[in-house]
Amino acid sequence: MPYPVLEFDPAPKAFIEPANIIKPYDIPKKVIACFFHEAVKKVAQEHNANIHVKNVWEDGPHPLYEIEHRGQRLAFFQPGIGAPMSAALLEEVIAFGGRTFLACGGAGVLEQDFALGHLMVVDSAVRDEGASYQYLPAAREVKAQPEMVAAIESAMREKHIPFITGKTWTTSAPYRETVARIARRKQEGCLTVEMEASAMMAVAQFRKVRFGQILYGGDNLGGETWDQRSWERAADVRENLFWLCADILTTHD
Repeated sequence: MPYPVLEFDPAPKAFIEPANIIKPYDIPKKVIACFFHEAVKKVAQEHNANIHVKNVWEDGPHPLYEIEHRGQRLAFFQPGIGAPMSAALLEEVIAFGGRTFLACGGAGVLEQDFALGHLMVVDSAVRDEGASYQYLPAAREVKAQPEMVAAIESAMREKHIPFITGKTWTTSAPYRETVARIARRKQEGCLTVEMEASAMMAVAQFRKVRFGQILYGGDNLGGETWDQRSWERAADVRENLFWLCADILTTHD
């Protein structure tokens, strides 16, 4: 028998199928999955966001909000932290009616010269977590959807925003990023490390919805010692990234 994480079952329906237990709502088809809770809260308060559903979990509510942006309806939510939660919350928002998703988050950087706040469009992710293996056959990486990568890149060029496109390392164990493992990930081309990308990409592929992701450079794992760089306090970067995603979703099909 293979290890349980490798027992991929291609059955299209699970015993607890989201579409069977979640009532669809009249929500916008375009959705931002924003990992910055303070940005989500600020936008919701300042723009009188409508709450479609509170979506309460054991750790508290994960509301699905709606605002109008550039004359279009736009939904957004905070997808928790870590691959299992973000994958499951994405499942639920798909069941609510979301169809095109753009995620924005922060990531540790593996290259010393990756500046704090610099943006990266994710084009692939190393699958060092367990959730993606429930949605796709075992493989070392998952590729991003080319049309979504191209749309994000095009929008950022139009806005003259500096960025790079590259590979991220998704891990479920941030306190097991050893020196040897960091070196291996760098050798295979990973520029960043975070905890959700490969799982959310896998869910999107399985459910046949559109998904893309932008990360900003946070703490630095590329030197002799860890440099925290106070990355979570970069409030201007985080809120600007939310609105960048809003612009991309409402100006590009």
